Amino acid sequence: MALCSTRLLCLFSLLFSHAVVHLEASHQVYKNFQSLQCNSSAYQPYRTSFHFQPLNNWMNDPNGVMIYHGIYHLFYQYNPLGAVWGNIVWAHSTSKDLINWIPLDPAISPSQPSDINGCWSGSATILPGDKPVIVYTGINPQNQQVQNLAMPKNQSDPYLREWIKYPHNPLMAPTPISKINASSFRDPTTAWQGPDGLWRLIVGSEIGNTGVAILYTSKDFLHWILAHYLHSSKATGMWECPDFYPVQINSSKGLDTSTTGANIKHVLKLSLDDTKHDYYTVGSYNPNKDIYTPDKGSVDNDSGLRYDYGKFYASKTFFDSSKHRRILWGWINESSSQEDDIKKGWSGLQAVPRSILLDKSGKQLVQWPVVEVKTLRGKPVGMNNIELRGGSDLEIPNIKATQADVEISFKIKDFKRAEALNPSWTNPQDLCTQKGASVKGGLGPFGLLVLASKGLEEYTAVFFRIFKSKNGYVVLMCSDQSRSSLYEKNDKTTYGAFVNMDPVSEEVSLRTLIDHSIVESFGGEGKSCITARVYPTLAVEDKAHLHAFNNGTATVIISKLGAWSMKKAQIA
Repeated sequence: MALCSTRLLCLFSLLFSHAVVHLEASHQVYKNFQSLQCNSSAYQPYRTSFHFQPLNNWMNDPNGVMIYHGIYHLFYQYNPLGAVWGNIVWAHSTSKDLINWIPLDPAISPSQPSDINGCWSGSATILPGDKPVIVYTGINPQNQQVQNLAMPKNQSDPYLREWIKYPHNPLMAPTPISKINASSFRDPTTAWQGPDGLWRLIVGSEIGNTGVAILYTSKDFLHWILAHYLHSSKATGMWECPDFYPVQINSSKGLDTSTTGANIKHVLKLSLDDTKHDYYTVGSYNPNKDIYTPDKGSVDNDSGLRYDYGKFYASKTFFDSSKHRRILWGWINESSSQEDDIKKGWSGLQAVPRSILLDKSGKQLVQWPVVEVKTLRGKPVGMNNIELRGGSDLEIPNIKATQADVEISFKIKDFKRAEALNPSWTNPQDLCTQKGASVKGGLGPFGLLVLASKGLEEYTAVFFRIFKSKNGYVVLMCSDQSRSSLYEKNDKTTYGAFVNMDPVSEEVSLRTLIDHSIVESFGGEGKSCITARVYPTLAVEDKAHLHAFNNGTATVIISKLGAWSMKKAQIA
């Protein structure tokens, strides 16, 4: 271990002293990429106030997220020339609190043969001696996907303003012997170090229709050897943006990526290109054999667990060493047309960063907005022990309904009217589509109507239904966008998830962050999350309203409600 660290220090000292490739801060137009001139409108009712998004243009995957010398760094895929995908560079912003952000010059742009046709997603690793490095996917002149290395030019700069590239890129490339598909070989993870001192990382790929996480190992972080597959699964297609990290059993503390040992499980997250959703499994990692095995019941295909059951993709976690927590970032794309994106001059944003940990059951993860989000809250509006009879709603007053944080808990006293769960109802999204907010039930639908117009011509409904099954009760969480806008061109899909909880012994809770065109909801204390993009025509600015509602026949009790108007974050 000590010898390996010494070698790393020597090699990187040499790299920083000579033979480096300097990255240009200026923007260039790169061949084979699409760029469309944006036509940004002065009227912007859908721009968010506390979710991260650049001032204009296209953004997608979060990249290289980390904390360095007390500064949080968010890199992301960005088109400096328009509101559609193309001309991708690694944009770079920094923050001291994960809420307010300062933009810097792009960190990585095409400049070497190994990335001349694109600088795609990747991850950051902090090496011994507190040395940050980035490994990312580049597209070479043959349009092959290869893996490259970049390092900060000035390691003493906590803002890491300038980055340089390893002159001998790429580190990893498909070869005829490796049998790697050169068009399906991308998005390297944060590296971790094993007990033997070797560094490891995985790259997403597919062989036929089998999704694979290809494991590479290195002694010095410069010379990498293809080892084998960390894990694979048939009929899952291309595994994009993989993420692999440890979680602690019965603890709220996050772990450094290299941590192994007792009372630790591992999470393998995959962004499935076929479905455009993020899935994960919880399982065991053998650091001696470098094999990951999902726990029994943890399914590694498109019927498995998801971080978020709405719009959420290409996510990335990092270990926040300052507060001993693991933080999740995720890209949220638009539900509007490309034509409308060009008119408004931007497309895409990031979900609020979430703390992520292993649920006490050990079978799934729990997510919650980072505690810093609360610094944006204004004066609270509170209600307790309110009876909400069937067929009624309650408007929540004195709230800026386009920019709010709402926490509500429901207590159920009478389960007699819970509908029977049909055994064929296994797909929660289909069930939510079939039984939307306007479909009266027994125990539910009850929840929130957000971004609602005065006459309820428009609203987005986030709600629960409770069903009776053979083994107890099943809680369904839905986000119904079917009446979110009078504008018909937008995607208004209804999303759904089952919440792993017992409504008899636990209150049914919901937290929803509302930010102009985004509704980000956390059910059951973060056991199930659904994010939606909505674009109302009537319920905008001061014309939006917020309601609690119950469209079931059974009465529910609002045991506690807290709502806060949110201040605008400083995101330049």
